[in-house]
Amino acid sequence: MEGKIIRGIAGFYYVHAGDDGIFECKAKGIFRNNNEKPLVGDNVSLEVLDRENMSGNIIKILPRKNSLIRPAVANADQAVIIFAASYPRPGLNLLDRFLLMMGMQDIPVAICFNKKDEAEEGFLSGLKETYKNSGSQVFLTSAYTGEGIAGLKKILNGKTTVLAGPSGVGKSSVINSLFPEAGMAVGDISSKIKRGRHTTRHSELFGMGGGTYIMDTPGFTSLRLPDARKEDIKEYYPEFKGYASQCRFLGCVHIKEPGCAVKEAARKGGIAESRYANYKQFYEEISRIKKY
Repeated sequence: MEGKIIRGIAGFYYVHAGDDGIFECKAKGIFRNNNEKPLVGDNVSLEVLDRENMSGNIIKILPRKNSLIRPAVANADQAVIIFAASYPRPGLNLLDRFLLMMGMQDIPVAICFNKKDEAEEGFLSGLKETYKNSGSQVFLTSAYTGEGIAGLKKILNGKTTVLAGPSGVGKSSVINSLFPEAGMAVGDISSKIKRGRHTTRHSELFGMGGGTYIMDTPGFTSLRLPDARKEDIKEYYPEFKGYASQCRFLGCVHIKEPGCAVKEAARKGGIAESRYANYKQFYEEISRIKKY
């Protein structure tokens, strides 16, 4: 039998096997021996041990399209990172870390600034301006009024989407606005695994029908930069590319080189100041990691 892992906790994995329901499974020892760990989103083969009590063992992890460490999920088509547009104020350094991490995994990202009904119009337009050339779609939503929700839902249809973001930004409210039926899905799973409905401590996968899946992930306040060569991270800033060809030196990394068109664009406003400042910080951070 095959199914998809929708949640993992304390050594148990909850596998949705289509019409056969949700099985509580353990992973065979061979995974530990191979230093391999099942992830939420994995498609797996399982053996049924007790059909009445819906228990089994995972015996094989089917080939992955991709996998992420933070959040720990597999087989994502895209990611949506959710921040509040009002309170808590969006941490753009954390957002840029997430974009870099997803870019290095070749996973498209959409940015959702929620609580737009509580934010000033000038602040909202500034956010859109900052990320207009970042390679990510930007959505301004209000789970309270419903504004912007339909546009966001459109890009989720038929895909497996990781929903991520810091705690307190209204992520659960956005999910409930996108999929009112999500409350029922969460309730069904909560009953099976005996947990409360409202606090996400582990990644979970919910099927919304029509090939649409959402992966709800725990809130985070920090992200470790991915392993990378510092010279390579410029490639994950799409807004640099139009200027990089004008730099004086081939292979310019846009830090200290003279005649750098990217630095000049950041100074004149062609590239968002915060995006360039975070790029420099990440470059230095990776430099220190590699040095020591």
